[in-house]
Amino acid sequence: MSTTNAPTPPPETSIALLTTDELTAKALNKRYEGLLTVRTKAVKGKGAWYWAHLEPILVHSTDTNLPKAVKLRCSLCDAVFSASNPSRTASEHLKRGTCPNFSSSSSSVNPSPSSSSSSPSRHRKRNSSGAAPSRLNPPQGSYHVAPITVVDPSRFCGGELQYSVPPPGPQHLILSGGKDDLGPLAMLEDSVKKLKSPKPSHTQSLTRPQIESAFDSLSDWVFESCGSVSLSGLEHPKFRAFLTQVGLPIISKRDFATTRLDVKYEEARAESESRIRDAMFLQIASDGWKSGEGIVNLIVNLPNGTSLYRRAVPVNGVVPSNYAEEVLLETVKGICGNSPQRCVGIVSDKFKTKALRSLESQHQWMVNLSCQFQGLNSLIKDFLKELPLFKSVSQNCVRLAKFINNAAQIRNAHCKYQLQEHGESIMLRLPLSCCSSSSCSNKACFLEPLFNLLEDVLSSARAIQMVMHDDACKSVLVEDHTAREVREMVGDQGFWNEVEAVHALIKLVKEMARRIEEEKLLVGQCLPLWDELRAKIKDWDSKFNVGEGLVEKLVERRFKKSYHPAWAAAFILDPLYLIRDSTGKYLPPFKCLSPEQEKDVDKLITRLVSRDEAHIALMELMKWRSEGLDPMYARAVQMKERDPVSGKMRIANPQSSRLVWETYLSEFRSLGKVAVRLIFLHATACGFKCNSSLLKWVNSHGRSHAAIDRAQKLIFISANSKFERRDFSNEEDRDAELLAMANGDNNLLNDVLVDTSSV
Repeated sequence: MSTTNAPTPPPETSIALLTTDELTAKALNKRYEGLLTVRTKAVKGKGAWYWAHLEPILVHSTDTNLPKAVKLRCSLCDAVFSASNPSRTASEHLKRGTCPNFSSSSSSVNPSPSSSSSSPSRHRKRNSSGAAPSRLNPPQGSYHVAPITVVDPSRFCGGELQYSVPPPGPQHLILSGGKDDLGPLAMLEDSVKKLKSPKPSHTQSLTRPQIESAFDSLSDWVFESCGSVSLSGLEHPKFRAFLTQVGLPIISKRDFATTRLDVKYEEARAESESRIRDAMFLQIASDGWKSGEGIVNLIVNLPNGTSLYRRAVPVNGVVPSNYAEEVLLETVKGICGNSPQRCVGIVSDKFKTKALRSLESQHQWMVNLSCQFQGLNSLIKDFLKELPLFKSVSQNCVRLAKFINNAAQIRNAHCKYQLQEHGESIMLRLPLSCCSSSSCSNKACFLEPLFNLLEDVLSSARAIQMVMHDDACKSVLVEDHTAREVREMVGDQGFWNEVEAVHALIKLVKEMARRIEEEKLLVGQCLPLWDELRAKIKDWDSKFNVGEGLVEKLVERRFKKSYHPAWAAAFILDPLYLIRDSTGKYLPPFKCLSPEQEKDVDKLITRLVSRDEAHIALMELMKWRSEGLDPMYARAVQMKERDPVSGKMRIANPQSSRLVWETYLSEFRSLGKVAVRLIFLHATACGFKCNSSLLKWVNSHGRSHAAIDRAQKLIFISANSKFERRDFSNEEDRDAELLAMANGDNNLLNDVLVDTSSV
């Protein structure tokens, strides 16, 4: 076996003819050349100190003369080691005294500029003596100061400068400030050393395109988070240190809030405008009038199922209907210009009876709808305001919660039994006192707290009943009049039936509202949705037998307030709802409509076409009613597949309902125009949720034009990014779910509550 310092490349041949030995030799040659490159750079001052003593060698086979291994040879003692981990070899052979010819001075006598790289502050893994001492905790020892030459200028490479105090030397210097002067003295020495012989940072250098690409990704993340990531956080010392560590220059929050924000906004705006121009028609969604958050979101829904954010309108307090009408009309003109017919409708969470109806009467081609997510939420508010059952249950549960939470002995017993039953204990969540009174005019504020209280009472039902039979609580339960009433109420099975009934009814409607929000309900789905709700209400009433018919009446009243003739027309024209008859034909479900709804279909179709086309459209509607759609196409439209995320069966191609009218059913010229404009319309306005941090910022700077302009751009970029990814969740909600899943110390509050009796 022989060794050499020069590589011997294998004979040139095609990949197909290379043997295993030749492939191995090729890889070893590449490894050897790489180590040579690293060592060459290190000798020039751009690498680790140990390369001055370690030399790569290529070991050849005596039989084939092909490379068989790459080794490291120590230039001090000629020992040979594996080249798999040069850093570990240097630590074990050189630093730990294994090499007989190596001393601490050997690494500093190297004539190359890399001699200073052996300073502990250069290494990733720093020992305790190389770390920078805290100014609040200066190093213990004498006041010795080393010469200026020991100051390592590499400490200036980081974004946050740290000055380490040099080790005590042979000189003794007494400083007037004592130990506290050692840190400033090290800073002075570092500054002098840097001015005398500045050295470049050894951090991996990135090319200009790599830096720009990294900052583009960073700005995308910051802007798309829409306030969740603080712009001021970009100048945090730790973040700056991180940027320096990965080889990126320091960035400015002002640059992000101005130049980069403007560039990203223009890019997103150009993409949005291009998509809007490509669409033949569109719908405008308006959300936020009813939430009171201070921002109204205006969104554009396109026929292909995508949505684009248009702009945010800051509002303060209660907004009049005529102002909303002006904003909506201005948005239509801003998008459609001289072709307002491109906007086929508006969906809004408020102003159905005034602004939307007024715009619809002025523009006969428009179909303006009310948001059904808000419609179902309003139905729950109807229950709360007008059902005696809700009033009695809410009053009884509030009284029960106050009794358990306020009486220390009862509270501690309740916590004890909760721990036994569920392994944790919580206080019953009481609504705010201002909303719990019967005189509260705004019952909407009481809805969510009431639902939370009902959940707490039902989940603690067994613990509450055990408290009422606890021997330690008998004296309280017997002597106090309120306690006796609460004990009788808890012992009544009718009370628990009513609590469960109210909770089940609210949960039923809330679940349907959540599904509407997630699935983006279309106008053709409205009638089936309300039919499903009626069926569920009927099952609920038969189970609990407490409704007395009032719930059904409130549902019907809310249905009439929300209903639009477009519901019936879209339901009839959408091939998704065709029904197969006994002859095998797929026909529109006219039998599911009431006589009034059938008339609504005729009236709406004639309104949406010109007078000359009205009779043609009605004739085509009769043909559609009698012939329907070819069975093969109908089955293709109605084909379903399992959603990989939720596991539910969903329509495989939602756009096929519209596309079949534009292609296979093109003979229906007048009716087809109406169908394609109705089928894609959304029946919900909700689409983008602004996080609380940005809302707070907008509300506090609402009078600043520059602040509103930046907020508009941030929201525009973030919203369109979410629409592109079809991610309609909120970061704050996801964080709350993540924290709820984390295994934290949840028993701390329980211990405090249990021990309050001793205070």
